[in-house]
Amino acid sequence: MTQDRAASPFCVILGDGSVKLYGLTGKERLLRQLRRAGVTDERIVPPSELSRTTADSVAIFRADRVFEEPLVGALLEAREVALLDDGGQVAAVHVPAAEAEAVIAALESGGELPARLSRKTPKELAGTYNKQLRKRAEFYVLAVSEEARYRCEKRVFAGTYKGVTDVVSKYVFPFPVFHLTRLAAALRMHPNTVTTISLLFTLATIFLWLEGHLWAGLATAWTMLILDTVDGKLARTTLTSSKFGDIFDHGIDLIHPPFWYWAWIEGLMPNFPYPREVLSVLVVVYVVQRLQEGYFIKRFGIEMHVWRRFDSFFREITARRDPNIAVLTIFLLFGQPALGLVVVTAWAVISLGVHTVQILQAEIARARGQAITSWLAAPG
Repeated sequence: MTQDRAASPFCVILGDGSVKLYGLTGKERLLRQLRRAGVTDERIVPPSELSRTTADSVAIFRADRVFEEPLVGALLEAREVALLDDGGQVAAVHVPAAEAEAVIAALESGGELPARLSRKTPKELAGTYNKQLRKRAEFYVLAVSEEARYRCEKRVFAGTYKGVTDVVSKYVFPFPVFHLTRLAAALRMHPNTVTTISLLFTLATIFLWLEGHLWAGLATAWTMLILDTVDGKLARTTLTSSKFGDIFDHGIDLIHPPFWYWAWIEGLMPNFPYPREVLSVLVVVYVVQRLQEGYFIKRFGIEMHVWRRFDSFFREITARRDPNIAVLTIFLLFGQPALGLVVVTAWAVISLGVHTVQILQAEIARARGQAITSWLAAPG
């Protein structure tokens, strides 16, 4: 949610929030969130300088609280509102500039705030739909302390996870990725560094499979898949995402899967039936599926997988990289690596058919005047 810079309020951060979450103090986190929301540094002032500004309104945030990012943008857009944390205490307010100094004094001393301020929970302020992460969300504002550090970091991490994704990422990866993300933050690693390491494991997988070392290649492949999740979570928990990082990460994701399938086939030669035919089908289906997803976004303004409940369910099992690697692993366990890739190919064709039907259904719905919106955005 981006605030118009010319109309954005002045902002005040109370305290430093010395307890660090993913290497950031509360003040550092809020500064990054405000900048990402479009607030310029000139409009972020210490309490002592507030009287010198030309503010019309002032948004005040407590640094000893951690805010889920959409709430920061929502508070900047609201007026005469107090945002409550998980314990029902006031964590942030947006008030007319004339009242700001009195409100700051009340927050610092535990005094009474103006009764007319609308006190809102995160749900009441920002709703329950996180469009960026494709999920219904219970947005959080948490009181931060040394005792609550682990709980807060776990909640911040959970808030970075996409709601609509594949079954492996959704149910298998959260535990290892959480701990690796904490470790990467403690080591002050940049997300692009993690992405670079994942690229090396991507290339290692190709080499190992070309040489017929299927188990070793699966080890590097699974490592890459985990790191490919860690870099995104690290970027979101530390608020260090960038356009270059997004292109770098997604570029690797888009390009490498066909090379993995080719290397798997080559590693099984000459014992793989119809290698050219299988690889051709896989590559064509892969490219068409990605084009279909892009078309749906361009045509209807939302991602294909968030339109209806079925679409979100099918995203969990559709023939994408992570579930496909899980299938190859299972079949290799039973000594059938060639059959595993044949099954992956067959499921990819079926998935392509399902996506084609989804697009046709959306076109029909649109022609009938129905709005194509995400079921996740609906109340309840």
